[in-house]
Amino acid sequence: MYVYDEFDRAFLAERVAEFRDQVGRRLSGALSEDEFKPLRLMNGVYLQLHAYMLRIAIPYGTLNSDQLRRMAYVARRYDRGYGHFTTRQNIQFNWIKLDELPEAMAALAEVGVHGIQTSGNCIRNVTTDQWAGATPGEYDDPRIWAEILRQYSTLHPEFTYLPRKFKIAITAAPQDRAAIKVHDVGLRLHRNEAGELGFEVLVGGGLGRTPFVGKLVRPFLPARDLLSYIEAIMRVYNQYGRRDNIYKARIKILVHEIGAEEFSRAVEAEWEAIREGALKMTDEMIAEIRGRFLYPDFAALTDNPPELVEALKDERFVTWHANSVHTHKVPGHAIVTISLKPVGAPPGDATADQMEVVADLADRYGFREIRVGHEQNLCLPNVAQKDLPALWAALDAAGLATPNVNHISDIIACPGLDYCALANARAIPVAQEIAKRFADLDRSRGIGRLHVNISGCINACGHHHVGHIGILGVEKNGQEFYQITLGGRADEKAQLGTLLGPAVSYEQVPDLIEDVVDTYMELRAGPQELFIDTVARLGVEPFKERVYAAH
Repeated sequence: MYVYDEFDRAFLAERVAEFRDQVGRRLSGALSEDEFKPLRLMNGVYLQLHAYMLRIAIPYGTLNSDQLRRMAYVARRYDRGYGHFTTRQNIQFNWIKLDELPEAMAALAEVGVHGIQTSGNCIRNVTTDQWAGATPGEYDDPRIWAEILRQYSTLHPEFTYLPRKFKIAITAAPQDRAAIKVHDVGLRLHRNEAGELGFEVLVGGGLGRTPFVGKLVRPFLPARDLLSYIEAIMRVYNQYGRRDNIYKARIKILVHEIGAEEFSRAVEAEWEAIREGALKMTDEMIAEIRGRFLYPDFAALTDNPPELVEALKDERFVTWHANSVHTHKVPGHAIVTISLKPVGAPPGDATADQMEVVADLADRYGFREIRVGHEQNLCLPNVAQKDLPALWAALDAAGLATPNVNHISDIIACPGLDYCALANARAIPVAQEIAKRFADLDRSRGIGRLHVNISGCINACGHHHVGHIGILGVEKNGQEFYQITLGGRADEKAQLGTLLGPAVSYEQVPDLIEDVVDTYMELRAGPQELFIDTVARLGVEPFKERVYAAH
């Protein structure tokens, strides 16, 4: 975990004081809502359908137990007892009163948490792999480079008012768990033939109204040149990005319109002018940031300790272990994913009580560290295998041991029309109903890995374009309808889903999804062929023919 210093604490205290004054002027009528809007957005405060919403940044998805406990306190004291973890590795509080916002933000600032750059046309919270630093096969810990970008981008004077919001994701493992190909900039850490550490740079990915998979603009960028190259990208975008049309203002539109080669040439020309300047990082600068990350003092343990061997005689533990426990790079340890998708609950929500339980378990078994994944689940990245049985028992007691990670009920969903002022349709009730249809664990295990993503509007906060099954809510004559796509994926083979057919009504969605799954079970080459591979092999037409014949 990164250790913040006195400068960080002073900066956040000053920001809270500034926002307290702004809220006071809004409440007194000295500021209109239009005047207040840009000020609150700079602090992660939105005006939703029913109340103000506070979005808190979780840089590169990493929390310590004190921070999670403080979020639980804010949920209980200032909200309705829960928070919602998002696809951007953030947490949102949906019911905070305006006059209490400064107090909530002050409480969070005390533990180094804030809402800066979680909204507005700036570089947003930089995200990465929730298993970073723990998973085997990484070329480096991507969080170090995410922290460098965080420090570089925070209140950057040139990039505070971009044409639109800007999102960066980093991965360093062969398997992409950070969805880098659907970000404005995606960075893949690797080593060249000479063994030098650097980045493959992708630009122009993104979802929303006009989805694109990112384009390769540089196969290898030396790691020390990261900041100067990002600066060059930002300058080109800031200069040429469309400001006359909000729907065409993202960098993906610029890359698409002028082409990846032309965009790359413009970036390279800009970069040549600045690459040897102040942004060129030295080994000492990188080492300073790296040195501020604290890593667990792992004990010398071996795999499969007696405690684990004994627990594996319990069928329920075996099921959870096979689903939610993953290989760690250090022998005798494991990575544990905590599902926030119990059947029937809103995906990504955690109660204050559950947050406190996870914080306590992180203290007891996980070196005080918690991660948030873009799939809206939590993770304890460093758990001794001998502690897995006790951890499972505690999670089970708290309703946090649902063994459905990567199953059809592990649904990604935005808040939708239940909360969001931009939404056209509900997302949470659709997710809940689908999860209930596939609540039988044996059935979902037989289906295998299958990702369902739901968005309540075209802004695609639920990443429906890259769901194996994507569901998009649309409005037709005042009623909720849903478009279905098949074959999307957000990993290292990222691609956009293909539209299945005409939109269906709210009531028809669960039946249609069940028909899609039944069709897959009939058409797959065998139990080992995943849904995404069956769609890739056959296309959507066989699904379309069977599904719409039934409706």
